Amino acid sequence: MNRESTGRKLRESIAASSLTVASLAEQAEQIAAVGHRLVEALRAGGKLLTAGNGGSAAEALHMAEELVGRFRTNRRSLPAVALVADPTALTCIGNDFGFDCLFSRQVEGLGNQADMLVLFSTSGNAPNLKNALEAARRKQMTVACFLGRDGGPLAGLGDFEIIVKGDATARIQEAHQVLVHLMLEIVEDAFAGET
Repeated sequence: MNRESTGRKLRESIAASSLTVASLAEQAEQIAAVGHRLVEALRAGGKLLTAGNGGSAAEALHMAEELVGRFRTNRRSLPAVALVADPTALTCIGNDFGFDCLFSRQVEGLGNQADMLVLFSTSGNAPNLKNALEAARRKQMTVACFLGRDGGPLAGLGDFEIIVKGDATARIQEAHQVLVHLMLEIVEDAFAGET
C-alpha cells in the first residue's frame, strides 16, 4: 500500500469515526439523564463501579480514574472503582469462580444500593457483564449500559442505555470514549468548586 492509498484509507476511517461520534447527538437527552443520575448517586454518598472487557475495560478504567483524580478542573475526589483494575482480584475470582463471575463477585462485595454501575460493551454479548448487571439488580443499584451494534443480550436490561449504532468495534469504542468525556463534563459541572 502506497502513501496515497494509505491516506485515502485513513480519511475514510476518520470520516467513519466522525459520523459515529456525531450520531450520539440523537441520544443527547438520554446521555444527560445518565450523567445527572450519576451526579445524584455521588451526591447521595454512592460510588461509581465500572466494568468492560478488552478495549471496553480501558473505557471503564478511564471513567473511574477521572472521577477519583480529575477531568478538567480541580474539585473534590469522587468515589469510583473500575472492576477491571485489580489483577489479584481478577485472577482470584477467575481461578476460583470462572471468568463469567469476574465482575459480579466484585459487585456483590463492593456494591451498595446508593451506587451506580456502568457497563461498557461493543456487542453486549459478554456473560460476565450480564452477571454483573444481575448482581447489581440484587443490590438495587442503578445500572447504565454503554453498548454498540444492536446492544446484544444486554439491550433493555439497564436503567439507562446508550447504544452506538454500527458494526466497527473501533468506531464504537471511539464513541464510548466521547460518552465517558460527556459524563465527566456533567459531573465536573455539578461538583465545580467543591474541594
